[in-house]
Amino acid sequence: MAKPRSTLRQDAINLPNLLTMLRIVMIPVVLWLLLGGTPEANFWAAIVYILSAVTDALDGWLARRMNLISVLGKFLDPLADKLLVMATLVFMAYLGRLPFWGVIAVIIMVGRELSITALRTIAMSEGVVMAAGQGGKDKTALQMAAILLLILQHPYDVNFFFVTVRADLTEVGLWLLYLSLVFALTSAGEYVKLFVEAVEAKEQRLAEEDEAEAEAARNAAPE
Repeated sequence: MAKPRSTLRQDAINLPNLLTMLRIVMIPVVLWLLLGGTPEANFWAAIVYILSAVTDALDGWLARRMNLISVLGKFLDPLADKLLVMATLVFMAYLGRLPFWGVIAVIIMVGRELSITALRTIAMSEGVVMAAGQGGKDKTALQMAAILLLILQHPYDVNFFFVTVRADLTEVGLWLLYLSLVFALTSAGEYVKLFVEAVEAKEQRLAEEDEAEAEAARNAAPE
């Protein structure tokens, strides 16, 4: 027996989508805490940010586990990820917590996200589905880790038994951010390649169908 189709209202109040919307609500909380600029404020901003990242994994698992995968969820989940990452990076750039090259990296990333979103929208209008590749997933994971370190910001002393090392979290976070930029650009190239191949395949299929219809019409025409 087929599962009855759920309404948009039902999708909006199911548990996975509520968690996704909670992740969006957490974004201004992270930004507000970042305004403090103190180690304590950064610590709590990192905690809220980690909770947001946890809900990202949890809502997808629950949607599959409870068989609640919906069109609304497919729209909200990547939107929440992009809003969390981009809003936090742009706000830290605004606060002056990123160096010049860090700001340039953020600008390129924002441009990349807008371009790929537009490309996916065009692909959907053409009936072409562009699934997320491994490069895009690696990019997101690196961005998440980089942002967490950049939020914490302050140097910390790490004790390795007899040796104490001062870890500059900002420096490590910046290197992860630059590495994620490499993955962002390479995965963008993969998306463009997929889009071109999918559109060409669709055009070829349509051309073959038109040719087949024309051939059938010629065969059906009286001698």
